[in-house]
Amino acid sequence: MQEKGNISIHTENIFPVIKKFLYSDNEIFLRELVSNAVDATQKLKRLASLGQYQGEVGDVTINISFDEQAKTITISDKGIGMTAEEVKKYINQIAFSGATEFMEKFKEAKDANEIIGRFGLGFYSAFMVADKVEIQTLSYQEGAQAAKWVCDGSTSYEISDGNKTERGTDIILYINQEAEEFLNKSRLEEILNKYCRFLPVPIKFGTKTKSEPDGEDEEGKPKYKSVEEDNIINNTSPAWTKSPAELKDEDYLAFYRELYPFAEEPLFWIHLNVDYPFNLTGVLYFPKIKNDFDIQRNKIKLFSRQVFITDEVKDIVPEFLMLLHGVIDSPDIPLNVSRSFLQADSNVKRISNYITKKVADKLNELFKSERKSFEEKWKDIGLFVKYGMVSEDKFAEKANDFALLQNFDKEFYTLKEYAEKVKDLQKDKNDQIIYLYATDAAKQDSFISAAKNKGYDVLLLDSPIDGHFVNYLEQKAEKTQLKRVDSDVLDKLIQKEEDAKLELSEEESNNVKALFENAIKKDNMQVEVAALASDEMPVTVTMDEFMRRMKDMAQNGGGGMNFYGSLPDNYKVSVNGNHPLIKRILTSADDTEKENLAKQAFDLALLSRGLLTGADLTNFVKRSVSLID
Repeated sequence: MQEKGNISIHTENIFPVIKKFLYSDNEIFLRELVSNAVDATQKLKRLASLGQYQGEVGDVTINISFDEQAKTITISDKGIGMTAEEVKKYINQIAFSGATEFMEKFKEAKDANEIIGRFGLGFYSAFMVADKVEIQTLSYQEGAQAAKWVCDGSTSYEISDGNKTERGTDIILYINQEAEEFLNKSRLEEILNKYCRFLPVPIKFGTKTKSEPDGEDEEGKPKYKSVEEDNIINNTSPAWTKSPAELKDEDYLAFYRELYPFAEEPLFWIHLNVDYPFNLTGVLYFPKIKNDFDIQRNKIKLFSRQVFITDEVKDIVPEFLMLLHGVIDSPDIPLNVSRSFLQADSNVKRISNYITKKVADKLNELFKSERKSFEEKWKDIGLFVKYGMVSEDKFAEKANDFALLQNFDKEFYTLKEYAEKVKDLQKDKNDQIIYLYATDAAKQDSFISAAKNKGYDVLLLDSPIDGHFVNYLEQKAEKTQLKRVDSDVLDKLIQKEEDAKLELSEEESNNVKALFENAIKKDNMQVEVAALASDEMPVTVTMDEFMRRMKDMAQNGGGGMNFYGSLPDNYKVSVNGNHPLIKRILTSADDTEKENLAKQAFDLALLSRGLLTGADLTNFVKRSVSLID
């Protein structure tokens, strides 16, 4: 039998268009062809289970090989195979009605995945890398005749009797000059590891050898010989395909190490398994985040029936879930998908909502059953939870029950518990509850100590998301403000009715202000004379809460906050008019001593904030020695 014909696409230039369009994504040819081989194998297994195939299923390993000299790559399966008629039906009839429709939709397509998915061109992705493609196939049907199909990348094909003697299909690609990078073991292994690592049918690529005993040599010493061993490259039953009841903790950890061989062990995980109203399986892990957003992203891998699709899942899961690691697999998300499809698909939205709910439920369960352990993990969990709360209202509703605040005494409180703790002592004269917080224990120690000496509580908020989380808390908590402990003098952070009275006259106050302005001579330092307790610091340097918060958010990628990020740092210098040192400076008859003491008091304030550097620090040290002498 020999037959020649034209593929039913009604135009001569359609192949060049396909090849040119798909070229930038050409590595997916291997995913498509191996996926087809898996489908053919799975269909055979299904027919056998239904009693519609009486033969021996036997070994169904898919073999992938390449020949650098002949410039070929071969994908061989032992699936259902095809008859000559089926080849003509499935291979020659490309799944669109004609060139006009193709060219119209081609204009809208954004990437290779989309065009393959839209037109059923999985097999034809072979022509991204091959000048010629040959099919050798033998159907599982009793008495079937082997068939051979050859196409040189034009619309012409030739079909004839094949030479295959075993059930299944071989696809032989004759690689073109531009794609010779794929005639390389490492490159092929890289692609197979990316797309085919967890396919449900064993896949063999290349060979590996092992040593076996082979008698003894003339001196009676054991001899060994090298023998070929199957090199199966995939795990056909990964953790997410099993029932949670089948798995122990070690199984989940082993799978995590398989996915991320160099990562630290995760904190805990969630096994997803739902079949209505959509089908979804997967395992999501909570990693140790360590306050670093960027290195954690794009670690969730999306599969469709165990075929890898992408690790860019932001159109499938909410932004904050991108911090999780692991796998999700849904046949309801087609193998060949575009971003526009994902954004519009109703199943994708339902999957996203389901995962969000499962994550919240898991965290709530852990908090209630193992609060101490939950608190110990809060450094990692907290960043994730806060990110979810500021970005997803539905998650925030649930997270309000288990989100924690930590203070500098290393105590943990839920949002409700903390509000109860500080509602009386930290209420100001305007009936506002003030939450004091710090972001850097070392740099803000003097401010933290001053607050604790007054019996106030200070929260630790030092994660990258806390600038946004502070705003979230203020929006959600009634009559509550958050103020960083170094954003003003303490008596102004929490203003009480019993404000201290300034012991200086108006003239004395003006003289002190002028003296410090002359000593400081910095445009970004605004001096004020404040009425504070006599045991407070003589001089305090602070940055306004609003400005500092806007600058922090700009620094952490706060979008429209870029304007604030470009502004210079401005500080307020509060001189404590009731402090004995200020009175001494004011009454000194020596102008040089006045200036030196003013500079010294100011530099001490800078030093307590970690702002004294360079020549200013050197001058401070010299002045300190001089004052001691």
